[in-house]
Amino acid sequence: MYSKELSIPQGVEVEILGNKVRVKGAKGDLEKRLIYEKDINIEKIDGKVKVSSESDRRHVKAVVGSTIAHIKNMINGIVKGYTYKLKVVYSHFPVTVKVEGKKIIIQNFLGERKPRVAKTAGKAEVKIDGADVTVTGVDIDDVSRTAANIEQCTRITARDRRVFQDGIWIVSKGE
Repeated sequence: MYSKELSIPQGVEVEILGNKVRVKGAKGDLEKRLIYEKDINIEKIDGKVKVSSESDRRHVKAVVGSTIAHIKNMINGIVKGYTYKLKVVYSHFPVTVKVEGKKIIIQNFLGERKPRVAKTAGKAEVKIDGADVTVTGVDIDDVSRTAANIEQCTRITARDRRVFQDGIWIVSKGE
């Protein structure tokens, strides 16, 4: 038998409904459907989340560890939140970045007439302050996916990357 435990901090409430895990706390609530094999059990016992399996196989141990990591990330997001910081870099053409609803519009990138558009994932919030772009939220998946969408939107192809270093780049990640 293989198992791992994670203690639940004060002020955080965890509910387990089959393969769904719901975490409620100060910054809001998160619900995630965890996909795992049928011989893995998730249960809440005395202020701890226990993920266990009858099998000792290597891939089952990996799934148990991944499940604990997902729940830990959910708890950290509810308690502290996640922040990714990006920097707008250009050498010649001044780039303009705007947020319109769930879209981030990047204008005048490399002098292009048509604006590039990146999408926000989930409930992530994007704030722009000059050349700094900040993505915040409680779900690490939404925050990281939004930051990656912005970075990939300004990807340059068919040009030498050593010369054309323009783009919006992830500078820091944290809680």
